[in-house]
Amino acid sequence: MTAENYAAGGVLRVLAVDDEQPALDELVYLLRAQPEIGELHSAVDATTALRLLGAHQFHAVFLDINMPGLDGMELAGILAGFAHPPAMVFVTAHDDRAVSAFDLGAVDYLLKPLRRERLGEAVRRIGAAKGAAGSDQSEVIPVELGGVTTLVHRSSVRWVEAEGDYARLHTDSGAHLVRIPLSALESRWQDVGFLRVHRSYLVALRLVTGLRTVGTATMVCLRADGETATVELPVSRRHVRELKQRLVRGPRRTWTQR
Repeated sequence: MTAENYAAGGVLRVLAVDDEQPALDELVYLLRAQPEIGELHSAVDATTALRLLGAHQFHAVFLDINMPGLDGMELAGILAGFAHPPAMVFVTAHDDRAVSAFDLGAVDYLLKPLRRERLGEAVRRIGAAKGAAGSDQSEVIPVELGGVTTLVHRSSVRWVEAEGDYARLHTDSGAHLVRIPLSALESRWQDVGFLRVHRSYLVALRLVTGLRTVGTATMVCLRADGETATVELPVSRRHVRELKQRLVRGPRRTWTQR
């Protein structure tokens, strides 16, 4: 068992957990290069990790999934029960556990072999979530199709459409169906530039180009692919006033009403 302590000039306290020593050494090496990290510990199994978690308060834990004894998912389940749980980032060679990882509240899901830039993204996301480093956090949503898991960034979502207990994310790269109710995404994204405009639609305010009246109905116009193409979605009467107020308060005033 190994428990290493490394201190640098950043502010985040991080624990790295992996049962394979070469993989752990690489993870520690790459984490050390991140300026946001100030204190770094490592463990080669969940037992050592739990001992360290009892002795220190960490901002984040980077953990492998497949480990002997208590695996990464089971350890994450324990961490989720903490009064003040650390942010969890899974680091694994397997892409088929992403949905379970995000169900446990993971901040990110990194695939081996690790890339320095991708790891840096995860660290900045943790900093934003913990208020320890300035960054525009972009949540990642796992999407499964035909046994393949794709990670969709919130920043690529243009609007979301309700489909029963599911939601369809309309993104730069196409539409993706996820097992998340629209109401859940509304709650999570309402403070980061998204607004429910209809019982069936949640839209990214940054893409709104205008409002259009059709008889007694109101349509919101969203920039689609390119600068000139638009998509029109219905706005419920009870949402019209709030939509106008949010657009007026927002930083971008290119929308029009017609």
